[in-house]
Amino acid sequence: MVGVPGEARVAAGAVLGEGALVHESAYVDAGAVIGPRSRVWHFCHVLGGAVIGAGCSLGQNVVVMNAVRLGDNVKVQNNVSIYEGVELEDDVFCGPSMVFTNVYNPRSAVTRKHEYRRTLVRRGASIGANATVVCGVTIGAHAFVGAGAVVNRDVPAHALVAGVPARRIGWMSEAGHRLVFDGADPADPAVEWMRCPGTGARYRRRGDEVQREEGT
Repeated sequence: MVGVPGEARVAAGAVLGEGALVHESAYVDAGAVIGPRSRVWHFCHVLGGAVIGAGCSLGQNVVVMNAVRLGDNVKVQNNVSIYEGVELEDDVFCGPSMVFTNVYNPRSAVTRKHEYRRTLVRRGASIGANATVVCGVTIGAHAFVGAGAVVNRDVPAHALVAGVPARRIGWMSEAGHRLVFDGADPADPAVEWMRCPGTGARYRRRGDEVQREEGT
């Protein structure tokens, strides 16, 4: 098995792509798929049926449950559990100790596995340390969830949200900078322009819809 050092607990039937690495303290169950060049670090557990894309990194003590899907270049920091029903698209970042759920109203005495709610994190979104994402929501592409926030409703693409419960407090660029106002559109008063202070890219906003201007 490519890239498995020492006595890694990689079960027969797990699939590891070229250049994938699994730390010797981690467990990968039969039926799990780990893409090329991905890294599974100390004390992780990847259950059967989980599919992890190329170039991903799972930090210490990460758990990836059955039927979870991770895209390419997903970074999951220490102490994160990704439960069944959660899907992370390409380039998603999950900060240390952030929390996903998959049941909205759990009771120890009531089995609700048939009630798992899907949670989707779109491409390029970032979730800060110790944030909580309540199941059943979608976090839009390139959105940014502040540290410690509690997300209990959908987050628009490029939105910056913070607080308990999370509220939008601004907009973020694809490069991870808070967008600054760059003037109203003289041809359409319902449209405003914003600019990324890091890259100079311009973004067009109409209501809760934000799009980067082509060529910037």
